[in-house]
Amino acid sequence: MWNSMVRIFLKEINGFLDSLIGYAVVAVFLVAMGLLVWVFPETSVLDYGFADMETLFSLGPFVFVFLVPAITMRSFAEERKMGTLEWLLTKPITEGSIVMGKFLASVCLVLVALVPTLIYYVTLYQLGNPVGNIDTSGVMGSYLGLVLLAVVFCALGILASALVSNQIVAFMLAALLSYLFYAGFESASLLIQDGNAALFIRQLGIRYHFESMSRGLIDSRDLVYFFSLTGVLLLSAKTVLSSRSW
Repeated sequence: MWNSMVRIFLKEINGFLDSLIGYAVVAVFLVAMGLLVWVFPETSVLDYGFADMETLFSLGPFVFVFLVPAITMRSFAEERKMGTLEWLLTKPITEGSIVMGKFLASVCLVLVALVPTLIYYVTLYQLGNPVGNIDTSGVMGSYLGLVLLAVVFCALGILASALVSNQIVAFMLAALLSYLFYAGFESASLLIQDGNAALFIRQLGIRYHFESMSRGLIDSRDLVYFFSLTGVLLLSAKTVLSSRSW
């Protein structure tokens, strides 16, 4: 299973690079976040007057809502459309290996896009007065939350791509699901008058756990939430493949 998963992983990475999708996604993300963090007056950290990365961590998830589906939309939809998915499933490779290989490749590409933003932290660390006047624990917690958010979005994208045979539809479905999981529960909780019920609804969404980690306190309940949700989504994608109903 491990060797099969690695082969699928490498195949997906090569596919990203050969089609220029990987380069385009990384470039778009870095340009978008660079403009939001440093250039646009409404969000520029230079206009805040203090070292803070709130712009990256508050707007990053919404950029991921479109970025991650652009990465995952071709995972199964393209292979199904071209008829290569049936061929792949006839090989001595389990559905779980296929799903995990494609999922890990997607996560890897998102991490490649995210790593260069560490330059923002180094820059703000040096610009602080005095030097180092920045909430490092909060930044690290927010980065971990952003990584886990991307992991869940990748799992959602893989599931969406497994459900449909059109890349554009897969993109739209993944973007919709990602937004609903991130902000939908938060919005729904505002419609509920009962405080305990509203809190429960909020806790079902990603945003509640992401914001909790952004405070710099890593709670095991938040980690369990992210890993459990990712596992359920990947298992659902595997189930879709196992049904072979296309």
